[in-house]
Amino acid sequence: MWRTGILLLLWVRLASGELQHETEPRRLPPPGKLDFGYVPAGVYETLAHYEPGPIGILFHMVHAFLYVVQPNAFPQDLIVRLAKDKFGAIQTEYQKPENIVLTLQAIYYEIGFLVCAAVGLLFAILMPIAGLFFCMCRCCDNCGGEMHQRQRKNADCRRGLLGTLLFSTSLVITIGVLCAYAANQNLSSQVKNIRRLVNSNMRDLHTFANDTPMQIDYLISQYATAKNKVIYDLDNIGPLLGGRIHEQLDKEVRPALDRVLNMAGAMRETKEALENVSVGLEVLKEGTGKLNFNLSLVRTSINRTLNDPGCHDEESDATTAQLCRNIRQSLSQLQISANFTRLPKVNPQLENVNEVLKTDLSAIVQRGFSSLNDTPHMVIEQTRSVVETVQGLVDGIGNNISSFSKVFPVQSCLSNFTIFISHAHAKIEDHYPEIDQMDFYRWIGCIALCCMVVLVLAFNYLGLLCGTLGYDKHASPTTRGCISNTGGTMLMAGVGFSFIFSWVLMGLVTIIFLVGGNMEKLICEPFHSTEIFKVVDTPYLVNPEWKNFIPGYMYNDSDLELTAESLYSTCKENKGIYSAMRLDKVFNISSYLNTTVLTKDVVGQLDSVKIDLRGIILLEAEGKQNLLDFSEAGLSEINYADYLEEVNKGVTVMDLLSFARELEAQTDLMPRGALQTALKGHISTLRQIHSQQIIPMEQAMKYVRARSALNQSMRFLERTASDLPNKVLAVLDAIEAAQYLISQNATHLINRETGKFTATITGYFHQYIEWVKSSLALEVAPCKPFSNMVDTAEIITCSFLVDSMNTFWMGLGCSTLFLLPSIILAVKLAKYYRRMDTEDVYDDIETIPMKTIPTYDTMNRFPRASAPPRHIDW
Repeated sequence: MWRTGILLLLWVRLASGELQHETEPRRLPPPGKLDFGYVPAGVYETLAHYEPGPIGILFHMVHAFLYVVQPNAFPQDLIVRLAKDKFGAIQTEYQKPENIVLTLQAIYYEIGFLVCAAVGLLFAILMPIAGLFFCMCRCCDNCGGEMHQRQRKNADCRRGLLGTLLFSTSLVITIGVLCAYAANQNLSSQVKNIRRLVNSNMRDLHTFANDTPMQIDYLISQYATAKNKVIYDLDNIGPLLGGRIHEQLDKEVRPALDRVLNMAGAMRETKEALENVSVGLEVLKEGTGKLNFNLSLVRTSINRTLNDPGCHDEESDATTAQLCRNIRQSLSQLQISANFTRLPKVNPQLENVNEVLKTDLSAIVQRGFSSLNDTPHMVIEQTRSVVETVQGLVDGIGNNISSFSKVFPVQSCLSNFTIFISHAHAKIEDHYPEIDQMDFYRWIGCIALCCMVVLVLAFNYLGLLCGTLGYDKHASPTTRGCISNTGGTMLMAGVGFSFIFSWVLMGLVTIIFLVGGNMEKLICEPFHSTEIFKVVDTPYLVNPEWKNFIPGYMYNDSDLELTAESLYSTCKENKGIYSAMRLDKVFNISSYLNTTVLTKDVVGQLDSVKIDLRGIILLEAEGKQNLLDFSEAGLSEINYADYLEEVNKGVTVMDLLSFARELEAQTDLMPRGALQTALKGHISTLRQIHSQQIIPMEQAMKYVRARSALNQSMRFLERTASDLPNKVLAVLDAIEAAQYLISQNATHLINRETGKFTATITGYFHQYIEWVKSSLALEVAPCKPFSNMVDTAEIITCSFLVDSMNTFWMGLGCSTLFLLPSIILAVKLAKYYRRMDTEDVYDDIETIPMKTIPTYDTMNRFPRASAPPRHIDW
């Protein structure tokens, strides 16, 4: 039956039904990590922990006393050797040296217990003998049996001291009896808790058996999580696989297309620059042509004026003639500086560029981008059949996982185990009346033992009470009152019962001490320090052919590393029974749920994926020709140096205001006359030209923009035209290299990304399988109930029984030992309380004994006393 129960531990019911499909779609986590949730766990109600409460102080005192009696370490080697020999050789061949050594080692370990037992045994033997001789001695009027008390001066002090000591001793005995009674009551109350502990353990076992199938079902049902994620990724193979391929290609291809796109932008900018040059050149030609005409008229007029006779007559002043010559020489500066009329037009180049721009290169490039961005769609179309096949394989993997329930008859094992638990519980329930009856008899026996001591205490306390209350210090020993005499008699009665009961008590205390003390030192303490497990796990101890008896019994493989200590500690941590019992020996989950085996067909299908990207055209032939036409648009034929030279010149050779001021200064040096007046008129004309033409040309936006546009456009055109054919060829080479990469060299990239996608898909299965393994080891069928059963047995044995039993013998033994001083003190104190038959009588004057006084009627003076006999042998 136990084999059937342990086989339950095969809940390796990795499937108890068909794979459960979720009715609602599970919310998919982000790519990568799957969320399988938490395995539903049952709640075990047994709290295998015991707090003794106030009586725990007594337990600790007993443990401390036992440590003093037995401070030796746990004799693991000795117990192992004795257990292997089964004590047989020691009994039959005890004379062998090795057996003698074992015997001496056992005696050495038990020396403390043996000494205490010897003392107890000696006490139990000698006390009745001493009581017998004491009784016989008193019958002969010795040992305090003579009813005569000597008068002493310190009698009151001795009586008080003896009463105090006897009372203190009785208090110690009382405390011991109370400790024994408390231990007795504690054991009885804890016996009632045994049923609660056993019932909670049985309920935990039922919870264990009932929850395990549900947990296994949950493990299997969570395959849907991995399956849904796989199907999700397969349905999105375009964005996932195609997106990765596109992302990798984009790193190489986009720069080439961007260069073409930049070249298309350069074409448009070139057109704008040429248009700006053409317009600006016309504007500047118009402005400078009118100015040049006006300056020519002024220059002609001044020449005509300088032909005045005042500049050539012999009668004219030499200064004037010189001034005229200077003015005539400076007239060469009176003309425009920038001659835009000499610059050729750029209309041919503009026409060529306009012709080039009739082809929309940007649209062609965008079609290339669109073709590249269509990679995910191409992947979807080319992998459609593979995806459908893989989805069918995923369903097949689910069926394989759910079919594992057919490997073992788990349902029948679970049913048998549940029946076994119920039968075992019923049998235990049947024994509860017997346990209660036995505990009742035990309780009666312990109470009887305590009552023996209580009877002695009652006589002691009543004797002390009566003796103290009835004592009259003025009364002589022969005239003591009835109460005092009763007190002394009770003390002697207590002495008599002490002799009767003490040896019985000490004998029982010795037996209980030997049993309880050794159980504490050899079972309870080693259990708490786990040393007892090392004894149990000793190789070849239980069976000479088994290294480890648990796997040897369960799996017939004693070499398997499964020990009682490892099983207990693993269950103590509430881990799964699969890992605790090493059930992989019976059902190796790794062999059934092997990622490589389960996903072999899936990997084969995904590895067979062939993706052809030759349909991607980055730049059509029309676009390539457009680039070549642009390089041949004639931009290199423009004389950019002449344009820039004219643009950078001023409006006139010399500033008209400066020229007018110099001319005016020279005119002022001339004598007044028609010449000076004519020149003054020309100066006014120059200033008028400056204000009406030069200043507007320098300030008017039309001219400013024309010059600026002309300057900037020519510089841009100069940069664009610089090595333009080679630039276009470089762009075309980059496009050809990118196209070759896509068409011919993308196989490695596709295989690499397909391998990553395959690894991702198989990774979901791997995550699920690893989660199943981890859950089986840690969460499914947590075996805490089994360690709780061991802990419960330890609590019942050690905390309930052994500790209470040890506390009982400690209290009762302490009381029994103190009965010895109680006897001595009670005998001595009773002499001061009891009424004596004779007493010492002294003369009032000479304080001499009565026997020296003449004879007279002493009976009238001392009613209960008589003079000592006068015969010679007194």
